[in-house]
Order: sequence, then structure tokens, then C-alpha cells
Amino acid sequence: MQKYFFLLLTLCFSFGIHSQINPINSPRGINGEDLSERDSVRDNRMIDVQLSGKTHYTDYKKISYEGDTTYIDTTLTINKDYIFNFLRKDNFELLAFQNQGQTFNSLGYDFSEVSLFPEMGNRAMHFNYYEIEDINYYKVPTPTSELAYRTGLEQGQFLDALLTFNTSERQNISIAYKGLRSLGKYRSTLSSHGNMRFTYSYQTKNDAYNLNAHITAQDLSNQDNGGLPELSLSYFESKDPNFSDRGRLETNFEDGLSSLRGNRYYLDHNYKIWQRNDTVRHKKSYLKVGHIFNYERKHYYFTQTAANSIFGDAFDTSIADKLNYITLKNEGFVALKSPLVLGELQFKATHFNYNYNYNSAVYFGDDLVPSSIKGNSVSIGGAWQTNFKKFNINVETATTLSGDLVGNYFKGSAEYKQDSLFTFKGTLLTNSKSPNLNFELNQSNYINFNWSGSLKNERTRTLLFDLKSDRILNASAQITQIDNYAYFGDTATVGFTSPSQTDFTVNYLKLKISKELRLGKFALDNTIMYQKVAQGSSVFRVPELVTRNTLYFADHLFKGDPLYLQTGVTLNYFTKYYANSYNPVLSEFYLQNEQEIGGYPVLDFFINAQVQRTRLYLKFEHFNSSFSKTADYYSAPNYPYRDFVIRFGLVWNFFI
Repeated sequence: MQKYFFLLLTLCFSFGIHSQINPINSPRGINGEDLSERDSVRDNRMIDVQLSGKTHYTDYKKISYEGDTTYIDTTLTINKDYIFNFLRKDNFELLAFQNQGQTFNSLGYDFSEVSLFPEMGNRAMHFNYYEIEDINYYKVPTPTSELAYRTGLEQGQFLDALLTFNTSERQNISIAYKGLRSLGKYRSTLSSHGNMRFTYSYQTKNDAYNLNAHITAQDLSNQDNGGLPELSLSYFESKDPNFSDRGRLETNFEDGLSSLRGNRYYLDHNYKIWQRNDTVRHKKSYLKVGHIFNYERKHYYFTQTAANSIFGDAFDTSIADKLNYITLKNEGFVALKSPLVLGELQFKATHFNYNYNYNSAVYFGDDLVPSSIKGNSVSIGGAWQTNFKKFNINVETATTLSGDLVGNYFKGSAEYKQDSLFTFKGTLLTNSKSPNLNFELNQSNYINFNWSGSLKNERTRTLLFDLKSDRILNASAQITQIDNYAYFGDTATVGFTSPSQTDFTVNYLKLKISKELRLGKFALDNTIMYQKVAQGSSVFRVPELVTRNTLYFADHLFKGDPLYLQTGVTLNYFTKYYANSYNPVLSEFYLQNEQEIGGYPVLDFFINAQVQRTRLYLKFEHFNSSFSKTADYYSAPNYPYRDFVIRFGLVWNFFI
């Protein structure tokens, strides 16, 4: 697959060179918002303000699926160090497994999003899966590329390549591929991922018609070894020198393989039947209709050449579980923006078709586990958005009218912006929807992993407060109540888990504060998260305190600004707690009460540098493990965290 991608990349690159458009000098986004205050960089490291001719860096726009516009940022900041991983996201609330490409344990949970329909499940395989909200669109005056590279563990590497260009001022194409292959330090932990993304966007000259579309093709595979057995754990924790080569440690098995494959075809377009611009008050009025189409196929596999007694008895001597999930969603909407409605008012109707299926039904004597959950659901909803002086108000709601999947949600937020000093936002969310579908139906060649049943809707109520200020601090508070919380519970059988649901309310509090302190060329960047489960801690597990503290030096090394250096140490720490254990058959985490993890500091030393539009990264990960007397660092029970390793990488932007 990679060789076809690079061939296509070369052809697109050649085409893009001949399709340059005149540079755009406006520093405003597609929707007219001022980019000068978006994604502000605290150390003001934006270079090449005038890239070529009259081209300005803010002309190179990146647009989210919701239409929020920022620019392609080529700076080197401490936040760039935090997102330099294979997810390309800040993983502060995630605890990585030892090999890149593997799953993550959760140190915190976010309930800031709402939806009507459940997901398929197998959540441990979805961290590197590009969802609709992960896809960006672009508008650039000249062909633009970005290459991100990082070394793997033991053998392998990670590469994320993007090329985008405008064939005209109103038409953009982008193609991107992220490939990852990493062997890992332990037996049977090979990760092999591929994420292909293609986007297309278009708007007419008078902005009457707008279209965003994308196609994704993703193939994620991870070898599974079930973690370490008791004897290997004792060698690991005692730091026996005979097993410093982690490949010598026995694992629970060596033939497990989990795979997630998916294809998505997405189209979002709208047409303004009527529009008018008020040039005096700089306001737009319009009536538009729109349509969103989303078709997606997912396939989850778990295979083993020989069934393992850890998971109980099996129907066959080998394991070959396969799950399919196919969805088709059509949404139509009409929106009116006018002074009469004090903003934009939208009404929408959605048809959702789903087919969650296995090859055939399974019989246990008189008990039947059906082969599928499928059906149709129709829903309606509305949204309202307005700006009043320094306030921005957004309200969104939806409910199902028919179908077996019954749900509803409400999301309302009010944001106040005090110039460039601070932004304060309050949000209220309520959501009722079915748990993920693998809670209600699962089939496997392992007998204990077959079940079916109907669970109650999970109901969440969340209150969020966000304060963003470079001058003061960034802070957030999340208060969440969950009724009928669905989880995979612990059982007396080792390696086996089953779906459960609470008959009480889970109360969850999360407070997060981040602030960078500067003294000359030195800085201390701090992020601290406090969590408390007032009720439901028996099933909802989080560490009480999570912290990340980075002390670093940053400055230009030579006159004339040719090289910018950033070097320092990052401390990651979380308090001990009974973290969820990992089940590779389901690709899910489940409750356990046998082993606490945490209470151990992880220190990373880094040297980062920027030369023009190239950022170089050198990191000595977990260097303190080299001089600790014992090994007490885990990603999950029986799954050790990675030892000391040196990693190198770079991110390179090229503007033609």
C-alpha cells in the first residue's frame, strides 16, 4: 500500500506545482474570523512571516470539519513536543503501552461531546483511528507539504506525510498517509498501521455553494501477547540482568493478533438559496439548505493459531473472530441567519442505518446468541448560534423519533471573551444513548465471550467550565453524573470479563490547571489534573492526581536566527490506583482489583531544535529507569511500561 501512496504523492506534487494560485493576502479565515488571535504562540516563534512575494503565513489555512479556521503552524513550542507522537495529539490523559502503535490506558475521561448513536466498541483499537472530527481541510496559496518522522522501538518507524494544494482559489485537494511499523522490545508486540486520507473542498465564487468531502482507508494491526506471567513479572521487577533484553521474557502467548480495518466516504455540502451582506455592520444574512452523507465500514478481527486456556474453553482449536459494522447516515438541514433570529437558527433531520453483524448465530443448548443488531433510526434536531457583544452562545439539541436506538441530547454553551486577556466558557450537556454495541452482542470462538442482551441507555449530565488565558492560566472543571454506566467487570475467571451496568449514579469530578512560568531564557511548564469519584469508585477508576512538569531552556544559539534550541526535562507522574486491565480478545479494558499501578515518576530528557521550517526532536525517554533499583512501572496490570530508550524524529514543512 505504501508504494502506491508515494507514487500518487509524486503525481499530485507534480500537478500541484503547475496549479499555484495567486497569493492571498487576507489574514482572515474562510468564515471571516480573525486569525491573528487564534493559536497564539507564547514565545512568538512564528518565522517566515512573508514566505514568498506577498504570501503571508496566515494565508496557509487549516479548516476543521466544523469550519473553525487556523493556519499551518511551523513554530517550535513546548506544546509541539507534547504532540510529537504517533497520534499527533497531546496524550496527557493517556498512559501508553510499551510499543508505539499499541493501545493506551486512560488516566482521565472526557464527557464534552454528545451523540445519539452508539459506537461498535473495541475501543482499545480506536486511538489511532481517524474519525470525522480528526479530518482537516485546507486552503493554501501554493502547494504545501508536511512530513513527520520518528524512530520506532527496536525496529521500525513512524511517518506521516501530507500534501495539499489549491487548483484554484476556491478548490483544494489534500492527500495524506500515516504509516507506522514498530517491533517493540517484548515478544509479539509488533504494531503495523496505515491511515490514508484524501480530502476535497470547493466553494463557488459568490460563496453560495460549499462542499467538503473526504475518503479514509485505515488498517491497524497489533500483535498481542497477553502480558507477562508471574515468573516473568518477578524477573522484570527485580531487574534481573539476565533479562535486560526484554525479548527473553516469557509472555502469556505469542500468537495473538488484533486488527481494525475501516473505509469511510464523507460528504458535507450546502447551498445558500438567499444571501445578503451588510457592508456597514459587516454582517451576513442567508437562508441555506445542506446535506451530510456518511458511509462507513469497519471490520474487527482477533486471531490466534491456537486457543489459550487463559480465556477458557473454545469451540475450535484456533481462534478467528470477525466482526463487521456498517453504517449509513444521511442528514438534511436548513439554516437561517438573520437579525430577526439574532444569529443562525438551524433545523435538521437524520436517517441512520446500522448493521452490526457476525457470520452466523451461535447456539448454547436452548440459548441463542443472534448474528446481528441492525435497523434504522430517524431523528430530528436543531441548533442556535449568536454573538452578543462579547458573548458567544451556542445551543444544540436532537432526539430520535423512531427505531430501536432511542436517544436524545442537549448541549448549550456561553462564552465570554475579554479582548486578549482571557476567554471564559460554560457548557451544560445532557445525553442519553445506548452503550456501545459490543456490550449488547459479542461472539467469539472462546465460549465465555459470547453474550447478547438489551442494556439500558447510559445517561450523562455534564457541567463544564473553561478559562483560557496566556497571561493568567488555563483551567477547566468538569462535573459529570452517569446513570446506567456500562463497563466490563472483573470475574473469578482469569482473563475473562463480562458486560455489566450500574444501578446507581456515578459522580465524577475533574479539575485541570496549566500554566507556564518564565524567567529569562528558562521556563517551567506545568499541567496538573485532580480527579475525584464521589460515588461509583468501585466501577469508575481514575488516579487522584496526574501531573506533567517540564523545565526547559529555549533560545537562539547564533546571531541571525538560524537555529532555535529547546532543551529540558519532563516529569510525568500519577498517583497509584487500580487501573483497568487489558483484554486482547475484546480490545477493551476491564475492572480488576488485584494490582495497583502508578506512584512512579517518569523522566524524559529532550533536545529540540528548529532550522527554518524544520523541527528536530531528540528524546531520552524514561532515562531514570536506568538507575532505579527495581522496576515498578506498568501501563496496565501485567503489561510493563517501556524502559529507557532514545528516540529521534523531525517535522518538516515545505511551501513551494
